[in-house]
Amino acid sequence: MARQWQQNKGRRRPKNSAVNFLVGAGVVGAVVGLGSAATTPEGRTQLMSAASDAAVATGMARAREPKEGDYWRRCDDARAAGSAPIYRSEPGYRDDLDADNDGIACEPYRGQ
Repeated sequence: MARQWQQNKGRRRPKNSAVNFLVGAGVVGAVVGLGSAATTPEGRTQLMSAASDAAVATGMARAREPKEGDYWRRCDDARAAGSAPIYRSEPGYRDDLDADNDGIACEPYRGQ
């Protein structure tokens, strides 16, 4: 092993320099682009809107906060309105919707 290392010591390793350059340029371009967009109020608004949309799409945030007077017959209705999950202290929460009685009604599906 040491002998092989000594033999290859003076040789250059083949590199995918073009690929590395393009990936690096893409990362730098994305960082600079997002950074420059965030310097204006309109850019910040667009970035926040995109982040909010992504959070809703991934289930990390709700599309609509529960409002006073909300009543959901089933969790599917609350999910369709974008108000799920509903926490115990929020409008629209009912024990009937909280199947596991953990204070969170209409939780997201987990592998079901």
